[in-house]
Amino acid sequence: MSLKIFSWNLNGIRAAARNGFFSWLETQSPDVLLLQEVRCADADLQPDWLAPLGYRSLWCAAEKKGYSGVGIYTRLPVSDDEIYRGLGQPSFDNEGRILAFAYSKTLFVSAYFPNSQRGGVRLPYKIDFCNHLLDWLTDFRKRGYEVIIGGDFNIAHTPLDLANPKQNEKNAGYLPEERQWMSKFIENGFIDSFRMFEKGGGHYTWWSQRPGIRERNIGWRLDYHFITAGLAKSVVAAGIFPAVKGSDHCPVSLELQLE
Repeated sequence: MSLKIFSWNLNGIRAAARNGFFSWLETQSPDVLLLQEVRCADADLQPDWLAPLGYRSLWCAAEKKGYSGVGIYTRLPVSDDEIYRGLGQPSFDNEGRILAFAYSKTLFVSAYFPNSQRGGVRLPYKIDFCNHLLDWLTDFRKRGYEVIIGGDFNIAHTPLDLANPKQNEKNAGYLPEERQWMSKFIENGFIDSFRMFEKGGGHYTWWSQRPGIRERNIGWRLDYHFITAGLAKSVVAAGIFPAVKGSDHCPVSLELQLE
């Protein structure tokens, strides 16, 4: 069974829809699409966004209007009792950051990690979220699930993952505590699928919207697909698509060949 997965921070589904998102979806036709920063309350989703092109859609909005929110489009069969919205912690779940479903003992997760913000004012909240997420995923793994988690981690892990590491050592997304947590995540058995194929730098998924920044590729790699070890032999490709516009992030992909 061939499985194609994409993840994309849309920076607002309304703007993305105006900028060709659904045409892109039709062209790429992934089996699963993980969305972040949808920024739309469930009640405000347009009817033609709910089941386009034969997909089933899942949504998890933030309480705050126009903020955060995650979604999933899937062609895999999904049982309602294996859909998971949030981590079971209201302080995180009211921001609409985690949405998942299970299929064939594999958990598919769309994740939108908090931004630690200027001066690290939300860093304690972010690290708390990260640790709760790791515990939540570990519980699934103990119950025999493999995990595919895609999304905007809001962390550039190594100097290879952003254009100007020295200048950003004290900036949100590249703070030592954030990078240390991602190292811990990897040590706990989560594999950065893109790094299975590409060891070098210059590959980014987010760019400032200031003029000329994206064209000069002064970016950060903030969007990932992580997998657990039991899926590693099934991975055949992982990609980044910087030429795809419509958001300040670009989509990332993961392809597997399952037995």
